[in-house]
Amino acid sequence: MLSERQQEIKDAFVEARGWWGEPWETVLQVDPEFVSAYQQLYEVPWKKSHLTPKFRELCYISVNAAATHLYVPGILPHIKAALDLGATPAEIIEVLELAATLGIHAMNIGVPLLVEVMEERGRTGPSPLTEYQERLKAEFTQVRGYWHDFFNDMLELDPEMFEAYTRFSTVPWRTGTLTPAEKELIYISFDIASTHLYVPGTKLHIRNALGHGATPEQVLEVMEISSIIGIHAVTTAVPILAAELSERAASTS
Repeated sequence: MLSERQQEIKDAFVEARGWWGEPWETVLQVDPEFVSAYQQLYEVPWKKSHLTPKFRELCYISVNAAATHLYVPGILPHIKAALDLGATPAEIIEVLELAATLGIHAMNIGVPLLVEVMEERGRTGPSPLTEYQERLKAEFTQVRGYWHDFFNDMLELDPEMFEAYTRFSTVPWRTGTLTPAEKELIYISFDIASTHLYVPGTKLHIRNALGHGATPEQVLEVMEISSIIGIHAVTTAVPILAAELSERAASTS
């Protein structure tokens, strides 16, 4: 039986979220005030109107599906919610295409480190760009609308890789349906997530998002959405705890 306070917390959760189940039933029994505090934290971006409900769900999809997090239980509920709010399959696929670019950060971080070591071993300065490399730089800048110095070394040392990445990363910019500002906000959503924290990319995409007309309030709201993933420590581990407690209770009965 729930206490009056526990029932109050559960009712508020269900009213706001539209569902209930494990792990919240277990946490409610052990520490009901944590459930209440989490619900208040989760509701912060939903009490504002800087992003549409549909776009908030697209951000949740991005953060959950990103390679550095891959919280599979969170993907389907947010896909369902996004579809219910009017998102199209094309928009959801585009969000996943944007999140798929995260892997290039291996090059963005690794290639400059390689150059540093090469310079320690006597390398002197970058080589002038060839006509092919200049064309690749111009193509990327035209389609993406910016250039950043962390691309310079990759373009110089492996232009074929840079060309392939340009083709890969610009697909959403050539065929997608989200606005440029929305694309940049999606990049922010997974770059700033605690499982990635790619600082150079976060600052770059904040700058780009604001340049495309996004507001600081929208950027903050995306960050608030991304900050929620810490709760997955609870949603992943508490069901395991509940199963163990159930097994022990059965063995002693």
